[in-house]
Amino acid sequence: MKILGISAYYHDSAACLLVDGEIVAAAQEERFTRKKHDSGFPARAAAYCLREGGVGSANDLDVVAFYDKPIVKFERLLETYLRYAPAGLPSFLRAMPLWLKKKLWMRENLREELEYEGRVVFTEHHESHAASAFFPSPFEEAAILTIDGVGEWATASLGSGSGNRIRILKEIHFPHSLGLLYSAFTYFTGFKVNSGEYKLMGLAPYGEPRYADLIEREIVDLRDDGSLKLNLAYFDYCAGLRMTSRRLHRLFGGPPRRPDAQITQREMDIAASIQAVTEKAMTRMARHAHEVTGRDELVLAGGVALNCVGNGRILREGPFRRVWIQPAAGDAGGALGAAMFAYHQLLDGPRSADGRHDRQRASLLGPSFDDEEIGRFLEERGVEAVRMPDVESLVDRVTDRIRAGHVVGWFQGRMEFGPRALGSRSILGDPRDREMQTVMNVKIKFRESFRPFAPSVLREKAREWFEIEADSPYMLLVADVDRSRRLPEVTEGLCGLDKLKVLRSQIPAVTHVDGSARLQTVAREDNPLFHRLIERFFEKTGCPVLVNTSFNVRGEPIVCTPEDAYRCFARTHMDTLVLGSWVADRKDQKLPPPDESWRAEFAPD
Repeated sequence: MKILGISAYYHDSAACLLVDGEIVAAAQEERFTRKKHDSGFPARAAAYCLREGGVGSANDLDVVAFYDKPIVKFERLLETYLRYAPAGLPSFLRAMPLWLKKKLWMRENLREELEYEGRVVFTEHHESHAASAFFPSPFEEAAILTIDGVGEWATASLGSGSGNRIRILKEIHFPHSLGLLYSAFTYFTGFKVNSGEYKLMGLAPYGEPRYADLIEREIVDLRDDGSLKLNLAYFDYCAGLRMTSRRLHRLFGGPPRRPDAQITQREMDIAASIQAVTEKAMTRMARHAHEVTGRDELVLAGGVALNCVGNGRILREGPFRRVWIQPAAGDAGGALGAAMFAYHQLLDGPRSADGRHDRQRASLLGPSFDDEEIGRFLEERGVEAVRMPDVESLVDRVTDRIRAGHVVGWFQGRMEFGPRALGSRSILGDPRDREMQTVMNVKIKFRESFRPFAPSVLREKAREWFEIEADSPYMLLVADVDRSRRLPEVTEGLCGLDKLKVLRSQIPAVTHVDGSARLQTVAREDNPLFHRLIERFFEKTGCPVLVNTSFNVRGEPIVCTPEDAYRCFARTHMDTLVLGSWVADRKDQKLPPPDESWRAEFAPD
C-alpha cells in the first residue's frame, strides 16, 4: 500500500510517502527550489519521495492524500469577505486568481501535476495535524492538541487518539486564533509573519511582560479551558492585507516597527508579554485536554507547537506524564498527516506503538548523497578536500577543528524533515566559547545578534547539564541549564540587548539570557555519526554539548545538496566544510574574502 501525502498552496509545501504505513520519505519543496517557505506545488519533493520509495510512476500509488479541504476553506474565505464587505475587497481580489485557477480544482490539479489517475482523498486541515501528531508517536493512546493560525474554519482542536483511530472532540474557529494572535504581534514588532515567530519567541527574554495584563484586558478574552475570543477591532486580517489595525497601534503607542528599524525596549516588552499570554493559553488548553480525555500522554502539532518555550512549560507543569511533538509541526507536516490519516483512518491500516520509540525515523527522511557522489562534485568544482578513511579519523579531525574555535558546516546522511537541523544539515561550534553566538549570528548566519543557538547534547548526559527529565530529540523543548553549570551573573544596570554581554554558564554560546536552552538530545540509535562526534568532543573536553544551528543563512532554506552546502560555505566566514567523509578547510581553498554585500539580496525577514 503506497500513499503520497501532499501539502501545498499556503506555505511550506511538502510531500510524504508511506509504504504499508511506514514513513519512507518526506521533504519540503523549499529545499529543492531554494525558495524559503515555497508554497507552490511540491513537484520536486514528490518526485524525490517516489524515487526514494522505488515507485516508478505516480500511477503505481494507491492513494494521493491532500492535507485540507479546499472547498470548505473557500467557503470560509467567501463568508469572511462578505461579512466585512466592502472593506475586504483588495484582499479578495488578491486571493481569487489562485483560487479560481488552482485551489478550487484541487483534485484535477493533483492528477495533472503528478500525472496520476488513481484515488484522491482530502482530509481536514486539523485532522492532518492531529494525524501527524498521534500516528507517528510512541503512544498507544494520547490526548491530541493542534494549534495554528487557521485551517478551513478551525484554528485549534482537541482530540483523542487510540490504536489506529483519532477523534476530534472540540475546536476553536476563525477568526479567533492563538496562532493569528501571535502572528499579529510578530508583524507588529517588525518580523515577517509565518517565519519571524521564532524571532519573537527569542526576543521575549530580553523584555518584561509589562503588557500582558493589557493584552488580556483589551485584546483577548482567555478562558479557563484555553479557548479564547479576540477583540477583532484590534486586527485587520479579516478584511485587509495587514495583521493589525490602527487601534492596536494606538494602544501600544505607535505604528509597527519597520523591519529595518532598530529593536527597542518596547518590542522586547511586547515580545515578553505576548509570549506570556501564549504560554498561559497553551497550558490551559493542555490541562483541559487532560480533563476531557483522561489520557496520561499528550501529542502536539500545528504551527504553535513549534513554540518550544510553551512546550517546555506544558511538560514541566503537567498534568501529562509524557509529551510528543511532531517535528514538522507546521503545514509541511500536513503532508505526513494526510497520508497517515488515509492509511489508518480511511483504509483501516494497522498501527502498533511500543510506548518508547516513535515512527518518525529521527525525522531524517530527506535525500542523502554518498562519498562517491560528493567526491565527483568536489573534483568538478576544484575544491581541495581530504577524504578521511574511517569514522574515528573523521570525528577526531572535526573535533579538533571545533576545539580550535572553527565554525564547521556538517553535511551527513539524509536531510531532516521539518524546520530544525538535527545533525545532518547543521553548522556546529564550541558551546564553551563566549564569542561563538556573536560570531555565528553576524559572520555565518547574517541575522540578529539576539537570536539564541541550540545545544545538541548526548542523551545520556542531558540531565547532568540541563534541568529536563524527558528526551528532546527534535529540538522542540526548552529547559534551563543545570544550576551546577551556571555562573554567578552580574546584571545590575543592564537591560535589553546589553544582557548579551553577561557570561551565564559553562556553555555560554547556547545559554539564553534567561538561563534556558532549546536543546536536542542525541541518541546513538537515532544518529550514530552525530552522536559519535559529540561523544568524541566530550572525551577531549569534558563537555558533551555542541552548538547546533541549521546549515543555511538568513533568507535561504536549509541546504539539501553538496552544491548548496558548498555555496553557503564559500559565501560566509565558515572555517571548515565536512561533506560525508570529505573535509575541506577554508585556508586551503582559492576563495575570495566573503562579500557581505550579497546580504542585501534578501529582504529583511
